[in-house]
Amino acid sequence: MAEERDIKYVNKDFNDFRTQLIEYAKNYFPNTYNDFSPTSPGMMFIEMAAYVGDILSFYQDSQLQETYLTYAKDPKNLYSLAYMMGYRPKTTGVSTVDIQISQRVGVDLNYLPDWGQSAIIPSNYTLTSTDSSQTQFIIDRRVDFSFSSSYDPTDVIINSIDNSNNPEEYLLRKKASAYSSEIKSTTFTIGPAEKFKTITISDNNIVGILDIIDSAGNYWYEVPFLGQDTIFADELNGSSDSNKAPWVLKLQKVPRRFITRHLSSGYLQIQFGAGTNVSDDSTIIPDPSNVGLGSSQGVYTLDKAYDPTNFTYSKSYGIAPSNTTLTIRYLKGGGASANVPANTISSTPATPVIKDQNGGTTRTSSQYLTFNNPLPAVGGRDGDTIEEIRENSLRAFSEQKRAVTLQDYNVRVMSLPSKYGSVAKVYAAQDQLINTNINPNSLQDSNPLALSLYVLAYDNNRKLVTASSTLKNNIKTYLSEYMMMSDAINLKDAFVVNIGVNYDIVIRPQFAGRDVLLQVNNLLKDYFNINKWGINQPINIGEITSIIDKVKGVQTVQKVEIVNKQDSTGAVYSRFAYDTAGATKNQIVYPSFDPCIFEVKYPDSDIKGRITAI
Repeated sequence: MAEERDIKYVNKDFNDFRTQLIEYAKNYFPNTYNDFSPTSPGMMFIEMAAYVGDILSFYQDSQLQETYLTYAKDPKNLYSLAYMMGYRPKTTGVSTVDIQISQRVGVDLNYLPDWGQSAIIPSNYTLTSTDSSQTQFIIDRRVDFSFSSSYDPTDVIINSIDNSNNPEEYLLRKKASAYSSEIKSTTFTIGPAEKFKTITISDNNIVGILDIIDSAGNYWYEVPFLGQDTIFADELNGSSDSNKAPWVLKLQKVPRRFITRHLSSGYLQIQFGAGTNVSDDSTIIPDPSNVGLGSSQGVYTLDKAYDPTNFTYSKSYGIAPSNTTLTIRYLKGGGASANVPANTISSTPATPVIKDQNGGTTRTSSQYLTFNNPLPAVGGRDGDTIEEIRENSLRAFSEQKRAVTLQDYNVRVMSLPSKYGSVAKVYAAQDQLINTNINPNSLQDSNPLALSLYVLAYDNNRKLVTASSTLKNNIKTYLSEYMMMSDAINLKDAFVVNIGVNYDIVIRPQFAGRDVLLQVNNLLKDYFNINKWGINQPINIGEITSIIDKVKGVQTVQKVEIVNKQDSTGAVYSRFAYDTAGATKNQIVYPSFDPCIFEVKYPDSDIKGRITAI
């Protein structure tokens, strides 16, 4: 019967292995070998075995360490772990800048700007800085001078007048964001279809993919992961509220899709789908029409265990390109050299910019355009460091890009791009299941997971208005990709309550009353700036009193009164009346049970101060 050996597995370094091997030989081979002097041949083999054990132990610890995000040191492993956590490492940082675009237009018969001459700058318009770096910048969104909103205003300035003092030419100005990148192009020839085909663009400082078109003219679309088969698509809004929401947001199914990954080397890897089957997917993916039919051999398939990995032969993860040539345009740029000074991105195009009216016929603008950056371009930097990848990956994992809490819905709606409509205020609340106005036991909504989302928009003067139907539809489409399947959202209009502020103060001697009132009014205008107010936010009269009391020259604040400004027609003020005096308790003006927001619509006239005597 074989003798059981006492072997220890806790040794980690060379000395521990060497000591353990010597003890092992003394215990189990006392008569075979007993020369453990440093110069003996036996010790040479014992130390060589200890050396091998030390090396294997080191690699074992190192490989285990590389599987943890907080301890990994190899950039390749860090990039893989970052993508697993939902973070996309950056190999370069682009600089961003606001470009001021100006255009001269003539006048119409009423001496107003001739909007028929207004230009439309297409997306991905390229500019070049005039400094030594010659950095290229791209305006990625479409700029339409004929459209103006609170988020995308078109400033109109009289540029010249005729002999009769009538406007002869107007200057139109808009602001657009640009980022430092140049458009590069490369091609790849693809042979027979290959599941999860992967190609690599061997270039440095790659920002991302602009577009991919195959030789048949088909577009391929980038998605976060191959299992996602829809993308957000734009469509010009042709309805009556196009002046409030110029674009309509839609979901588009894209079988031709791909994902991208930045490698630690700086290269960009592109991976396509796995759909190599040319026949209908229903022959692979089970549905009620083919489940249980059995095979030609008569095998019953109703209780067959379907392996999800079999779906990789279908189009569930996108189509794999085959027998085509892919033309890939990508963006390259960034770095510290992309931070150019102010007034260096100036250009006058040699030819007019193409104008596209309503997505149909095209014509050229009758006037030239000028570009300039009043402020320097900033933000250009190298890619993420090792520590930045670690911290950003942990943050991305906690975000999950899902709308779960009420705050998630608020932030997600406010992040809707302004071209789909100007979302001004949003307030998420759990929907009221009990209708207290009729019967305490009657259900108003049968879904206990339903949310009420109250929204408001801005008009061109940055005043609060109800959201248009197109904006609400855009919000609905946008949230559908982030909300849980069991959730339901009821989009509603919040109420706008217009208010005014009346106050009485006593000023100190030797202070000019007009100057003191001007200072107080300016502070109150800033306090009631609509950007600082949210839905269901109460008014603290005590805080207003404290603000006024701190103004130099104010001796005593005798009265602060919040009054309702209401217009039954809704032409000047909101048509909703509100009893501000009845809603005031302990110097706090509380909002109504129905979500509302307090707005000082015309601060120049709605904030009134008066100087009184003690």
